[in-house]
This record gives sequence, structure tokens and C-alpha cells, in this order.
Amino acid sequence: MLLHFRVTNHRSIRDEHELSLISTEFNEGTARATPLRSQGRSVSVLPVLGVFGANASGKSNLLNAFRFMREAVRSSVADWAKAPGAVPREPFGLDPSCREETSLFEVDLLLGSEPIRYTYGFELSDERVEAEWLHAYPRGKRNVWFDREAGRADDGGEEFVFKGSGFKGTRDALVQFTRPNALFLTVGATLNDPQLSALYRWFTDNLWLVTPGADIAARTQWTQRLLTDAKKSASYRDRIIRLLAVADLGLTGIDVDRDSGKVSLRHRAPHGGEVSLDFLTEESLGTHAWFAFLGPLLTVLDEGTVLLVDELDSSLHPTLAAEVVRIFQDPESNPRDAQLIFTTHDATLLGNAVLDRPLDRDQVWITTKRRSGETELYALTEAKPRKEENLERGYLRGRYGGTPRLTAGELMRELARQEARASA
Repeated sequence: MLLHFRVTNHRSIRDEHELSLISTEFNEGTARATPLRSQGRSVSVLPVLGVFGANASGKSNLLNAFRFMREAVRSSVADWAKAPGAVPREPFGLDPSCREETSLFEVDLLLGSEPIRYTYGFELSDERVEAEWLHAYPRGKRNVWFDREAGRADDGGEEFVFKGSGFKGTRDALVQFTRPNALFLTVGATLNDPQLSALYRWFTDNLWLVTPGADIAARTQWTQRLLTDAKKSASYRDRIIRLLAVADLGLTGIDVDRDSGKVSLRHRAPHGGEVSLDFLTEESLGTHAWFAFLGPLLTVLDEGTVLLVDELDSSLHPTLAAEVVRIFQDPESNPRDAQLIFTTHDATLLGNAVLDRPLDRDQVWITTKRRSGETELYALTEAKPRKEENLERGYLRGRYGGTPRLTAGELMRELARQEARASA
């Protein structure tokens, strides 16, 4: 389970910001228990976080930071070698001095059948890995598996520090094979170190990013593969049919050609019987969006991993979006502690009037853009909202920030002024 994510100097995120999935006193019962303890108290983790904010406030860049970290761990050995000395990072672009500063990425997570907390992170410049670290906390005590720090630019050396016996790998050999612009974690996994490979697999299996529109074809194929895979189709077919039917799409069944992968959905006919419609050419955009969402959703739930969804409201109707949140919140539908982190503009997810607010107060985070162009990320709980407070109304009125700085009719008046000047 993911506990924290920390990022600095990535796209619109200039300063250090930390997203926390640790529950607080504002939680209303959705948090999951863990074996961790802090200051004598049990630590619980949130299965869902929603990030709200205005257009261009940095919500997507936050999820992109997750994705960048995942891809860096997966590919720094192979892909970064194609341009020796180069690291494909994206520092804050509105201040040229940020190109000279490092970009930082760090996760704090629980891993293993008897969960142990790990903290893994790295700092990057344009040329190399400036720092990298992996710390484990068996029985709550920190064990430094490794700390890596780049030397001075003129000597090109690096320092690796291994403390204690927690990391049992062939240290000298792994250090020898680690380029300045490759991650030690990736090298260890490439060379089949069992300890580092376990953490590496967490990155390869987690942080799946769903983006509106751009990846719908790939996600549609994902769902189709679940229906055509001989080993998986039996367990997935009924669930996919039920979830499509629950979405009030009139669905009664699915036909799949195992050779071509072609999908047809059967619907109730007005006067009885069924009508089969070709999925690609005859189904609505809403059906396509929900069908494409089901592949990632069911896979993440089955594997107990982390799903990132950018603009949940662009992919799904608000009612469906609220139901997806409830799926992750409920221990029966989410028994393996999968987690959902999503961005949205949809304030109805904060209200009780229509959707019976599916989010607890500590599951809501806000992004705003400062006048300097930097993203600011903070928890809604900083405003200390009361349990009975109407979060939707407070958010839309700007009490918590994260909404456009507009007065009613401002855009209309600006267009009218431009029209008047053009006609003068």
C-alpha cells in the first residue's frame, strides 16, 4: 500500500509537496488498518484520494510525477543509456534557474505478505542521478539498505553507503554496473537481486495511469484481453457483464470472437428478445468509456495495486464516478487493499444532495496555481471542515481554494468589451 508520495521540481510543481494517504482524525470510517504504529497509535491508510482544482492548476502534473517515477525505475538502465549522460526530466519551466536544481521523487509504502515499510527515492539533474536511497523499517526501526550520492562534477565519482545487514546483495558488483545516469534499483532488478527485484516489481505492477481520451483504445483492448484470455475470461466475463448492466446500458450479454477479439454486446429489444450490436461501430461513447475503464479497474482490484485516474469526471458520468470511489472504499469489493488516486473538477463528489458524498474529509486534496505559475498542493483538512459541513458548497464558493478566480459574468463582460473595442 502507498503511504506517501513526495515530489519537487517537476513540471508546474516547483517546491516540495507531499501527498499523504495516512488517515487523520477527519476520517469517517473508510481507512484500512495496517501493522504500523506511530506515537503509540495504529496507523491506517486511505484506499482513495481525490485531487480537486481549477484548470491548469497542476492536477495532471501530480499524476504525471507518479508516472515519471515509475518509468524511471522501469527504464533507466535501458532507455537512459541511449543518450549517455542525459536524464529525460522536466523541471519547472517558468524559472530558468530550476534547470540547475534537482528534481526529487520519493515513495513511502508497505510491501510484503507481512508488510514492511520502505522509503525509496532519488534526485535527478539533467546529466545524472544526484542521490538515491532505500530505507526499510522492520519492526519500526530504520535500516539503511543504501544511500547513494554523486561526487563533484569534476571527478565524476559516486559514494554508496550500505549500513547493517538489511541489504544482502552483492554490493560491489551492483555498484560497478551502475552508470551515473541509471538507478541502482533498476540495475539490481536487471541483475536479478531478489530484494531489489521485489521493490522493482512494485513499480512495474503499480501506478497505472488512466487518461481521458488519449489511451481509451489501449484500455479497450485491455478489457477485451480479459474477455478472450482462456485463463481469465471465465472469472472476468460475468463481472464485466454485471458492471456494464449496472451502468443502465440495457446490456444482457457479451459475445467475443476469440480469434479476432471482436466484441458484440447484446441488448434487450423493445418487444422482447435480444439485439446484438457491434461494439466499435454501434455503441455509444459512454458505453465505450465505461467498457475501457473496466479492464484497469478489475485488474487493479484483483492485484491490490494503485490506479491513477486523470479527470475521472471526463471518463465517467458523476454517478458512475461516485460508484467507482465506493468500490475502492468497500472492504468486500476491494479486499486486497487496492488504492485509487484521481483528479477531477466534479464538485458533486463533495456533496450530499445527489451522490451522498463518497469521500471522507481527509480523502480530499486541492491544487491551486500561484501567480508565479507554481502548483500548490494541500489537504482539505487544513481548513478543518466540520463533519456536517457542505463540502461541495464550500469548495464552489472558494472557501478551500482550488476554484477559478472568476466573478459571475466576468468572461461575458470581457468578451463584450472586446467586441465594443473592435466595433469602435
